[in-house]
Amino acid sequence: MDETLLSRVEDAGLNASAPPQQRWLDGWLVRYSPGKAKRARCINAVAAGRLPLEDRLQRALAVYAEAGLPALVRITPFTQPAGLEAWLADRGWARLDDTRVMVCTRLPAGEPAPLPDGTCWEPLEAWAFAEAIGALRGSPPEQRRAHAQRLAFSPVPYRGFAIRSVADGRVLACGQFAREGELVGIYDVFCHPQARGHGFATALCERLLTTASSEGAAVSYLQVEADNHPARRIYQRLGYADAYKYNYRVAP
Repeated sequence: MDETLLSRVEDAGLNASAPPQQRWLDGWLVRYSPGKAKRARCINAVAAGRLPLEDRLQRALAVYAEAGLPALVRITPFTQPAGLEAWLADRGWARLDDTRVMVCTRLPAGEPAPLPDGTCWEPLEAWAFAEAIGALRGSPPEQRRAHAQRLAFSPVPYRGFAIRSVADGRVLACGQFAREGELVGIYDVFCHPQARGHGFATALCERLLTTASSEGAAVSYLQVEADNHPARRIYQRLGYADAYKYNYRVAP
């Protein structure tokens, strides 16, 4: 894919996941939200900086020590300097996760397919969405609060939705998108364990993309773990393809 487009996707992903708890440190975007999402509590080394790497790292470690969080560095094709991962590995920082950024350049248009009988489509405010997906994931209250705070104060407007059972009110699937111009990121797609295999995740994503497309989106991106094969198959059927990968390095 076009490298300029992928660079814009990376920027959009950083903007969409911005928590209130972040600061710049000599070219490093240091995030320290207490939430579940690692992208909101890690170092993104987006510029070369001027300080020696060891000095910069120690300053960042002090931020995480004060926040009571483990120190993580996110490694992408855009990480500066290019040898940062090897430098961290030499100092005992372990590799963590293997995530794919997938991109779709042809979004659906028109009316989405009808939902399955007995279900309804419901928009959710930030706090309600964080509570709904937190319940599905089994997240502790602190992580749910941090998630809601990040969504409510994000510089890129969030739109969250759920497919709910009419009979008992259960959330069967939920997800959200953050649109920045013609780029839209799909986040937090999750299906109730008892509702999996019935097409709810596909229906949810189709509706998210159709809604975003009607509002001006032309390209979509998402992030998914490389070994999450069921989700990746759904995304591939929707037109997504692997664009680049990233992982983390965690302090010893």
